[in-house]
Amino acid sequence: MKIKSDEITTVIRQEIEQYSGKLEISEVGQVVEVGDGIARVYGLSKAMAGELIEFQGSGGKVMGQVMNLELDTVGCVLYGDATSIREGATARATGNLLEVPVGPELLGRVVDPLGNAIDGGPAINASGRQKVDIVAPGIAARQPVKEPLQFGIKAVDSMVPVGRGQRELVIGDRKTGKTAVCLDAIINQKQYWGTPDAVVCIYVAVGQKDSTVAGVVETLRKNGALDYTIVVVAGASAAAPLQYIAPYAGCAMGEYFMWQGKNEGKDGKSPKHVLCVYDDLSKQAVAYRELSLLLRRPPGREAYPGDVFYLHSRLLERATKLSNENGGGSLTALPIIETQEGDVSAYIPTNVISITDGQIYLQPELFSAGIRPAINVGISVSRVGGNAQIKAMKEVAGSLRLDLAAYRELEAFAQLGTDLDPASKRQLDRGARMVELLKQGQYGPFDVIDQCISIFAASKGFLDDVPVPAVGKFETGILEYFKTQKKDLRDKLVASKSFKGIEDEFKAAVGAYKAAFRA
Repeated sequence: MKIKSDEITTVIRQEIEQYSGKLEISEVGQVVEVGDGIARVYGLSKAMAGELIEFQGSGGKVMGQVMNLELDTVGCVLYGDATSIREGATARATGNLLEVPVGPELLGRVVDPLGNAIDGGPAINASGRQKVDIVAPGIAARQPVKEPLQFGIKAVDSMVPVGRGQRELVIGDRKTGKTAVCLDAIINQKQYWGTPDAVVCIYVAVGQKDSTVAGVVETLRKNGALDYTIVVVAGASAAAPLQYIAPYAGCAMGEYFMWQGKNEGKDGKSPKHVLCVYDDLSKQAVAYRELSLLLRRPPGREAYPGDVFYLHSRLLERATKLSNENGGGSLTALPIIETQEGDVSAYIPTNVISITDGQIYLQPELFSAGIRPAINVGISVSRVGGNAQIKAMKEVAGSLRLDLAAYRELEAFAQLGTDLDPASKRQLDRGARMVELLKQGQYGPFDVIDQCISIFAASKGFLDDVPVPAVGKFETGILEYFKTQKKDLRDKLVASKSFKGIEDEFKAAVGAYKAAFRA
């Protein structure tokens, strides 16, 4: 029986069509050394820097990322259970860069730097994924910072104002209230939630104790701030690679919302302003130093690698106010740096000071003296300044900084027991009352209009003869007075956001309240 060639061709064609299996080609290497969250892999000759590598561990798959490209091997950091990987285990190149889940589904959740829920809630089914490490938007894609980001803290909003899209460093020794200042800023955004000015907050905890982070989450929940906040945690017990990647992961989650302004056609309801708190970057630098030394990168000053400046600059450069063509969204960064014994001239503090647009310096001496928040107005600065304030605040707080600085100098002089002239005495009296007025309880942010009224009363001399211990009582009373009996006048200030034209009415109203005030 003869089989025709065209019949053979038909059979082969049918067989090929029926075969639906796909051939998968992937580059596979072998682990030659593993330990301390680092693995060296032989055989991945085509691996890219930053590429994700999938390791076959005894307990399942573990993800890693290429950090070093060497002659025969690649050095990888491991984002999982490093103890399950043994020498000789297979490692497969994925061809992808590290990504994290992003989207509104993460709001109100506590996640690890890879986006997995760690709050005991259901698994997060995020609407998208975003690359963790990207190039920051260029100059053409940005616009100047000019919208205020209200902290609700009188000392900050009046003297060290922060704008949307700014990078403001919060620096000080341990236990001086750095985290408290940032949490106040997050809690104060509650008033804007549900409005076009809504701000999504990201709190990144790096190297913190789990109990401390639990306390922060509980504080946010108690104050109703968790609904618009994502908490990213790489605790003290987390591996160094996770502590290193956490701020970038938090930033990527925030960037999703920042770009929502451009997608306004798709979803006009999504918030497009973001506030990222990195608590704290000195611990991230220590984790990165650990990785670098384990990867045999040469150490430099204080054993940090040469690119530790780039570590923070490429993160903080992503904070921006986007141009109107790009939707006008913003990402504001509040990096926290811990100093040792007030040494702001150490390596990491000076690096981050030079990257940011100003700093809020918290001083242990002021904290111990009961002046809280313990902000040292002398070396705290905002390089955006009045652009990030409403008109009314600019009008009343213009001379506040200089007055306080002069008061501090005069106070030191007065301690020598010298007789002072009447003008100096008046300046001392007003300064003492101003310092008392700027004291504020934790987690009780002030509305910006209330702040303006308080500072207006003090700067116009109405507090000069009020006993210092009664300043708090006077402030509480006058704010209540303007919310009840003088509500119409307060409404005028809310509408115009300036004292122009209504200053005399305000003076008369404050004078009337003061006449009836009893300390």
